[in-house]
Amino acid sequence: MPTRREGLSLSLAEKPPHLSIVIPVLNEAAGIEAALTPLQPLRFSMPIEVIVVDGGSQDDSVKIAQPLADLVLNSPAGRALQMNLGAQHASASALLFLHADTQLPKNAVEQITQALNRHAWGRFDIELSGRSGWLPMVGWMMNQRSRLTGIATGDQGMFICASTFKAVGGFPEQPLMEDIELSKRLKKLSSPACLGAKVISSGRRWDEFGAWKTILLMWRLRYRYWRGVSATQLAKEYRDAR
Repeated sequence: MPTRREGLSLSLAEKPPHLSIVIPVLNEAAGIEAALTPLQPLRFSMPIEVIVVDGGSQDDSVKIAQPLADLVLNSPAGRALQMNLGAQHASASALLFLHADTQLPKNAVEQITQALNRHAWGRFDIELSGRSGWLPMVGWMMNQRSRLTGIATGDQGMFICASTFKAVGGFPEQPLMEDIELSKRLKKLSSPACLGAKVISSGRRWDEFGAWKTILLMWRLRYRYWRGVSATQLAKEYRDAR
């Protein structure tokens, strides 16, 4: 059974967290400490809770995360499965789903709180860090596309009222495009809050596989998903392409 760190459980009993941050991980030992360290001041000053959901890592991800998180859960692999499990164990009335390679902007918790006073859900703009000179353009395109379509991606730090997340059934438990499908469900309830503050996310997939190759691959997958191709088939194509 998962257990909360004893010191935090006492503080939560006195003051429930404003925000539960759910972070799915899989073999992120190289970067999980850098991802969790900036959240530590927020855990006791806001307060927030940090929930790490491991999908069966074969490295030291869990060991590194345990002293830096309020709750570490084990889950079958699959980002949607992991995030849904984290949401089930969350204590706050607001949820933030944060990828393990993504850093929040300053005053993120305050911005989320203000945004959820007017919207049921939202996301941040994104800035990609990495070697490729194309990454600023990729980030700009992602932000513009999201504003035009009202569709958010998981890289942008999606935040949602917990009651709304439950009402739409959480993330669809599919192996790819779960963020797009959740956005489509949420759009039926309200438009998203599109915050101009930027999360900084790793551009490693663009660096590793080539910027234009990755851009074309993602566009092709999105187009085929829009045309009705199953997420399972697209996940296989994505793995094969990589």
